Amino acid sequence: MSITDHALAIAAAEAGAAVVRSQYGSSLARFMKTADDFATTADVEAEKAILDVLRAGRPHDGVLAEESGRTGAGENGRTWLVDPLCGTVNYAVRNMLTSVNVALRAEARVRVAASADPFASEVFWTDGIAAYARRGGVDEPLTPSAESRLVDVNLDPPFPHRHAFLAARMLADDGFIEQFRPRVVSTTLAVAWVAAGRRAGYVTDGERLCDSVHFAAGIALGQAAGCVVTGIDGRPVHPDGKGLVVAADERTHAALLTLIRRQG
Repeated sequence: MSITDHALAIAAAEAGAAVVRSQYGSSLARFMKTADDFATTADVEAEKAILDVLRAGRPHDGVLAEESGRTGAGENGRTWLVDPLCGTVNYAVRNMLTSVNVALRAEARVRVAASADPFASEVFWTDGIAAYARRGGVDEPLTPSAESRLVDVNLDPPFPHRHAFLAARMLADDGFIEQFRPRVVSTTLAVAWVAAGRRAGYVTDGERLCDSVHFAAGIALGQAAGCVVTGIDGRPVHPDGKGLVVAADERTHAALLTLIRRQG
């Protein structure tokens, strides 16, 4: 029997996570992409492991990957979005806050997705209907919760909408401090944590995040788990949207949007 799309996403994410885990703490070559951005040997080899799984399972699908770009024909309208190591800077300095993200976009939306934590040995995944965490081969439904009051705010540039929102300003806002407890993780694993009830919310600037190899899996997980997911302008996530707000519930989402709008 052929493998399902969501099972393939999980298998691919787990293959990448195994590489990331195996190379942790080793001496890694760095490949500069821009003055402020680089990949490591682990990024490249994890991506190869992921692509090997995807190509074996779906040879006719296209792929858009962080390190190797767009490959495969994808004439069937199906494209896999691959981020082999989200949190490269963390990883390079031996910080374990990283994730491996795989998502399938078809018919203008993400159909399935998986986000693996290489060091907690768990995979957050969705079949497009519901969302789960897999630990030791057992799947448990993801249940968002705002109880912790923890909100991750992404401080990584660029800041395309800084006239209306700047993460550093938000962290210094008295209203934010009164309502929430800020965290900075610098990996989209934090988006999965909102879906899993480990964070109350997540906020970042950015553009075209729903099509991003970094964010597509996390957005799909949040939506399937029942989180409130919008841009920083409160509009539904779409290709021309602004930034991203993922909240455990409507109350948390409304509070975060209020704080964002006070900056404009």
